[in-house]
Amino acid sequence: MQEIKIPELAESITEGTIAEWLVKKGDKVEKGDPIVELETDKVNVEVNSDFSGVITEILSEEGDDVSVGDTIANLDENGEAGDAAPAETQKEEKQEAPAKQEEKAEAPKAAEADSTNDSNASEVIASPAARKRARELNIDLSKVNARDPLGRIRPEDVETAAQAPSEPKAPKPAKQEAPAAANKTEFDKPVERVKMTRRRQTIAKNLVNVQHETAMLTTFNEVDMTAVMELRKQRKDKFLEKNGVKLGFMSFFTKAVVGALKEFPLLNAEIQGNELVVKKFYDIGIAVSTDEGLVVPVVRDADRLDFAGIEGEIVNLGKKARDNKLGLKDLQGGSFTITNGGTFGSMMSTPILNAPQVGILGMHNIVKRAMVMPDDSIEVRPMMYLALSYDHRIVDGKEAVQFLVRVKQMLEDPYDLLLEG
Repeated sequence: MQEIKIPELAESITEGTIAEWLVKKGDKVEKGDPIVELETDKVNVEVNSDFSGVITEILSEEGDDVSVGDTIANLDENGEAGDAAPAETQKEEKQEAPAKQEEKAEAPKAAEADSTNDSNASEVIASPAARKRARELNIDLSKVNARDPLGRIRPEDVETAAQAPSEPKAPKPAKQEAPAAANKTEFDKPVERVKMTRRRQTIAKNLVNVQHETAMLTTFNEVDMTAVMELRKQRKDKFLEKNGVKLGFMSFFTKAVVGALKEFPLLNAEIQGNELVVKKFYDIGIAVSTDEGLVVPVVRDADRLDFAGIEGEIVNLGKKARDNKLGLKDLQGGSFTITNGGTFGSMMSTPILNAPQVGILGMHNIVKRAMVMPDDSIEVRPMMYLALSYDHRIVDGKEAVQFLVRVKQMLEDPYDLLLEG
């Protein structure tokens, strides 16, 4: 019998959530086959089997939180498809192999299973998360009704048991209600409770940390998009025919940002301890909204790419984000971020920094407005509001304003951007 464990994923990832099992009990798998999809705070990754054989037991259900090194399934290398070791056989194996029993006792999930004092509860089939919640609420697992057809108790079953009227013999009924009351608000009207995905939890945590750990300010300006739109209109057909990608707005903004960063390098820096790290490369993060939350894949060496190269990278990364195929390398690093709320109709907003970066540019929707021209005539022009959020700890207001003005100037005269490549 072999144990399927959560492998080392990446230096910064130590835990995740079971998103989907790709196999079931009794399935035959080959070495290297993907068996489970794991949701981490950055990307979803597939865990592959290190052995060939038959899955005899699945120890963690979809939605369970697991850590690197946790055993999530057992596999029989000599089994046949459809076989699954019964509980009686597993008990006999444990009695015949005490050394193996001691090894398993060191695993986190086994430690949780052995922590209950009730002998009947130890025989109950329950997920590690359910056992943990039962200990917190002082619930006897042997008296919890499981909704799972296989009889496995999940955290929501424990919650239901905790909310049921207490029996006279139930120990310490007051402690059953205290944790729930401390963590949840009860409502008189119908509500739906949905567990936050790990990615959404991480987004929430990071955004709060940015607010607490940076001196974030935002400066605004507006840009006349007439020249960019006219240039796109003139070049879009030949551009698509030659390069196989459409000429969008993002390549113009990316080029303008790179040009401004070269003039104001502190916006391309970050703080590490008591040191200021000024980056000599231009890896531009492009915020992409997905069903699972906001992700920021990175266009590497944007200063070395032409318009077609930037547009191609953005299309490729956007597709990977929507298909949930982004890898860790696609998200790591980045020196500055661009986010486009205008695609959803936003007129003006204050983007939050993508730590540890110290600058982020917010694009918004294009609206035709009456503008007073240099000769005092009035013309209808396509205008866009721009927002630059920056970390005031290292970027002064003067630099931030000048940076945004430089971006505006290059967008209003985009031919210079084309000549620069």
